[in-house]
Amino acid sequence: MLRRLCGPFFVLAGAMHFIKPRVYRKIVPPYLPAPEALVYLSGVAEAAGGLGLMIPSLRSRARWWLAATLLAIFPANLHMAQHPEQYPQIPGGARSLKLRLPFQAAFIAWVLAAGRPPKD
Repeated sequence: MLRRLCGPFFVLAGAMHFIKPRVYRKIVPPYLPAPEALVYLSGVAEAAGGLGLMIPSLRSRARWWLAATLLAIFPANLHMAQHPEQYPQIPGGARSLKLRLPFQAAFIAWVLAAGRPPKD
């Protein structure tokens, strides 16, 4: 069940970058260039990876694509955890921002598992 949800989850997550771009723009670390472009690129990357997980012939490559995407967006999560005062709107404050960090690893494990070929 979780395997089937992974693709649609990331399609929706990617779409949210276009639906609520200002929310994502606020979490791009200030040391990265072109924050607006990064928001849209990361949205496309997530949605494309999610779609890839739903297409059997692309599933294996999509899992690595999404794992790389999650690693690429990790600096945003790290920046938020290091500067919680900049994100007062996040429920749970500093504690929840720090707890988000290990969830990146859980998401990576999820996409890698979801993209694995089914066992015969």
